[in-house]
Amino acid sequence: MGIRASKVEKKVKEFNMNYLMAIDAGTGSIRAVIFDAYGNQISVSQKEWKHLSEENVPNSMSFDFKTNWQLVIDCIKESIIKSSLNPKQIVALSATSMREGIVLYDENKDELWGVANVDSRASREVKFIKENFSGIEEEFYEKSGQTFALGALPRIMWLKNNRPKIYEKVASVSMIGDWVLAKLSGVIATDPSNAGTTGIYSLENRDWLSCMATKVGIKDDIFPKSNEVGTVIGTVTKEASSLTNLDINTKVVTGGGDVQLGSAGLGVVERGQVAILGGSFWQQIVNIDSKTKPPKNMGIRVNPHVITGQSQAEGITFFSGLIMRWFRDAFCDLEKLEAKEKNIDVYSILEEKAKQIPLGSNGIVPIFSDSMKYGKWYHASPSFLNLSIDPEVCNKASMFRSLQENACIVSNINLEKIKEFTNIDFKEIVFAGGASKGSLWPQILADVTGCKIKIPKVTEATALGAAMSAGVGAGIFESLSSAANTLVVWDKEYFPNTKNTLEYKKIQDKWQEIYETQLKLVDDGLTTTMWQAPGL
Repeated sequence: MGIRASKVEKKVKEFNMNYLMAIDAGTGSIRAVIFDAYGNQISVSQKEWKHLSEENVPNSMSFDFKTNWQLVIDCIKESIIKSSLNPKQIVALSATSMREGIVLYDENKDELWGVANVDSRASREVKFIKENFSGIEEEFYEKSGQTFALGALPRIMWLKNNRPKIYEKVASVSMIGDWVLAKLSGVIATDPSNAGTTGIYSLENRDWLSCMATKVGIKDDIFPKSNEVGTVIGTVTKEASSLTNLDINTKVVTGGGDVQLGSAGLGVVERGQVAILGGSFWQQIVNIDSKTKPPKNMGIRVNPHVITGQSQAEGITFFSGLIMRWFRDAFCDLEKLEAKEKNIDVYSILEEKAKQIPLGSNGIVPIFSDSMKYGKWYHASPSFLNLSIDPEVCNKASMFRSLQENACIVSNINLEKIKEFTNIDFKEIVFAGGASKGSLWPQILADVTGCKIKIPKVTEATALGAAMSAGVGAGIFESLSSAANTLVVWDKEYFPNTKNTLEYKKIQDKWQEIYETQLKLVDDGLTTTMWQAPGL
């Protein structure tokens, strides 16, 4: 990512021979990315990893820390080789990771057990807690902004019930990004943005709420120190240096959750700023004061931001990007061949065809992700409704456009829910991720929301956010906010068509009525839900 020299702080120039490493532990892969002090990407190494289903444990997603540590080592070494840098020039590193995933350690700081983000083995434990502690989920949600669906308490309770010998040895817990930093520094610590997703954490005080563990009979002395993002926790150990080729003087700096650090990498660091991250899942986030209470109906998730004094209200749309991939692979073989011949992205071809389809996609109604209902989270059976047997009306282009419109409509519903409890109004949205690369989808998003859509140049927002954190620890930046204001550059803007916004509002209202009807079919056992939270 190139930036204008006029935007660079004078302090950055003092560090122009120094570099920063970001380690991004995502759901599907691990990456080590090296940046210079101007935010330019120097090198990257990426390895795919898999999260294993545990035998005879339904809905499990174990984190294979032994195999994955070797992948981390390989990525770090390869990124240094690719950069042609002397490791001494890497002055600091930090990490970001998928949220909700946890690692448990014994008293010697050796890993005992870990799970990835959407591990949902603890369905029985969720039910047990709700049934035996009346009102507890509502009580904990008010303080933490989280429900039990992907929380750490039910998972640790599962371990206590099913692997008691391992549970007895547990002395500490951390998030997966923290695990990376612990392996490099020997220090187990965490930060608010990632630890907050355990649900055992205070939004207002930005620290652990061990009393929650006490209340449900779980160990309450296993929570490590919580540092603000950008805090130096140590340097690379001799052992880690010998494995990774990192220098022992490289500072190891507290990182954070992928969405929150990704927000910083997009410049979304001030109260009232809004972003939509259009990846496999779509997240709609609004920066709010950390004292803002979550909504009484538990409809929206609230997480600590990486910026001190701020939280983020978050809506989630399930599988938006994955649905597009499914549609491409299931129906678009001809477009794939055409894309290969022209050496362009198949989605570019699909978008060009979809531009010829009128607003509303000829009445096609996609039923996939519901809007956010965090307290009772499940979806209808995947389907397309209101199809026509006229191929001029119902075809790949119209169905493709309907999916794009639907992702934007569900995002808008989530944003409206956030507006309702925060009283924050906004007219501008930062849009990033794979969905922002085309030209049609951003324009539809502008029309549906009635907001100006801004798209940044950065292609590695999450990794850049982690590099910003490392830069704060190294003294290159005074804060994450100043780093964001220095490094983020804008690429494109899209403005809403007021007439289209009014038409999409009618479609949105109709879609909500139809979706409720589809949920009743699931309730009656006539169709199968696309996904439901543990404990329902």
